[in-house]
Amino acid sequence: MCGIIGYVGNKSAVQILLDGLIRLEYRGYDSAGIATLADSQFHVLRRVGRVESLINAAGEADMAGHVGIGHTRWATHGVVSEKNAHPHQSFHGLFSITHNGVVENYESIKEFLLARGFTFESETDSEILANLIEYHFNKETDSENRFLKSVQKALFHVRGTYGLAILCRDCADEMVVARKSSPLLIGVGEGEMFVASDVSAIARYTHDIVYLNDGEIARLTPADFSITTLRNESVDVVKCELDWQIEDADRSGYEHYMLKEIFEQPRALENAMRGRFSDDLSTARFGGLRMTIRELRQVDRILFCACGTAWIACLVAEYLIEKYARIPVEVEYASEFRYKNSPLDKNTLVFVISQSGETLDTMAALQEAKRKGFRTLAITNVVGSTIARESDGGIYQHSGPEIGVASTKAFTAQICVAAMLALYLGRIRDMSFEEGVLFVQALHDLPNVVERVLAQKDSIEKIAEKYAHHNDMLFLGRQEMFPIALEGALKLKEISYMHSEGYPAAEMKHGPIALVSEKCPCFFLAPQRSILQKNIANIQEVRSRRAKVIAVATVGSELGEKFVDDLIPIPEVHPALQPIVATIPVQLFAYYVAKFRGCDIDKPRNLAKSVTVE
Repeated sequence: MCGIIGYVGNKSAVQILLDGLIRLEYRGYDSAGIATLADSQFHVLRRVGRVESLINAAGEADMAGHVGIGHTRWATHGVVSEKNAHPHQSFHGLFSITHNGVVENYESIKEFLLARGFTFESETDSEILANLIEYHFNKETDSENRFLKSVQKALFHVRGTYGLAILCRDCADEMVVARKSSPLLIGVGEGEMFVASDVSAIARYTHDIVYLNDGEIARLTPADFSITTLRNESVDVVKCELDWQIEDADRSGYEHYMLKEIFEQPRALENAMRGRFSDDLSTARFGGLRMTIRELRQVDRILFCACGTAWIACLVAEYLIEKYARIPVEVEYASEFRYKNSPLDKNTLVFVISQSGETLDTMAALQEAKRKGFRTLAITNVVGSTIARESDGGIYQHSGPEIGVASTKAFTAQICVAAMLALYLGRIRDMSFEEGVLFVQALHDLPNVVERVLAQKDSIEKIAEKYAHHNDMLFLGRQEMFPIALEGALKLKEISYMHSEGYPAAEMKHGPIALVSEKCPCFFLAPQRSILQKNIANIQEVRSRRAKVIAVATVGSELGEKFVDDLIPIPEVHPALQPIVATIPVQLFAYYVAKFRGCDIDKPRNLAKSVTVE
């Protein structure tokens, strides 16, 4: 959730830190700060609110130094205030620290330090870490490795999660970083080193990346870096080359990242499919599953785990795989699965989905499944992410960086991968060659179909303007449209703060219909011809209670002004791909409603792009 940027080199650190913080804004935060080290003195600047206020203050401050750390904070311990913002200093000013994560045993550590004369300025658990490191530094006898050893010893006492970047006043041109269940990576340059919680913060400066694993600690100098475990065991360094350009993370003329990413979906879908069809174009293929066809045929059940929008993608996957591959599928919130003791069949295959590959609850669910001996596969967007590295195999989405907090292109790419997975599993079981060819043809045409829906943005904007003044809305759909109803409601509440709920259309009369009135419009997702009459019956139920109706339906559908107040037509496509095509209108609708309500679309309140705390 919070963001970290650090620099050790021969350039002025302040501009690199501020630039990195700008590129970390999308992660969600409420305050920001930077610290540089020059002439054995820390220069610290912290501000509540946007990074822009920090930039303005930095222009008037003396922030000299070729070493520095920066942070965007999302409050966990302590209110949003300047004193609780990072970086934090230790009691005697020996250390400056930025910390992502939560120290669960901070109270006992604080009592230990208070008894030894330490005092605290903030309400945070992070400042306690800075003082604990100083305590061990004062006792350390290994003068050559004093900085590193003091951090190692401090972290042995910590229970919880952390991504850390630490500076020491007595160790110029040096930084120590450490990681446990919170993403952290090193960027390798020429005569300079970078550290960040997200690659977007440093992609402008280097494409050579080293991802830290849990329990690893690194020492950085301008010339080199070394990585060990907390127990001082050596680690083999694996460098990765960044596969996207910094321009991919710019707005490119769009008013918001979210709108840009909505319009990037045709390209994202193409990238998700590229090179993943058989030579006879009758099935999909995945090189990263690391499972033979024989092993896949032995799978009796599939469990999907995820959080947020990715969890909704799992629900779509459930419908598609059960329909086309005839394999029973269960979907669990990752945050629930990690603490449950669900009985699972021995031939269960576990899939986790995470755009960032760093979602803490999803990572914990993956680890729990592995502890129980299940084969684990991942669908993720970030090459080299923790979930990608820790799973037994998986599928990369190749969507490119997604900056907007509300997921758009990553979500439809996840559904696209799920559809291809349903095709692949179906073809090794009961799906015919002819049906597979038709499925592949539909997938090939999908980007063009999405382009046609995106071309309706102006008419969708006008519909959004009509409803932007409302405070409540229901999204309703049946079968595979039910997850899209959930997604539409989630998008609307995330970025416009309008209260919205998603339900199966038939379930509306079992409670939610109590909300239906002229003040609560209903958004129906009804492209399926086979159950259109059932949807029309539900529409009649809400119209009889004077509620306005917006509907997404296929071109030529019986739905029209007779049944709905506003209609968004979409092309008819292969049934497996209807969820993707129907998602585009709800994304645009949510975006334009939020715009008319004057919301900060790319930085919705209280939310973060990558949720790395419990």
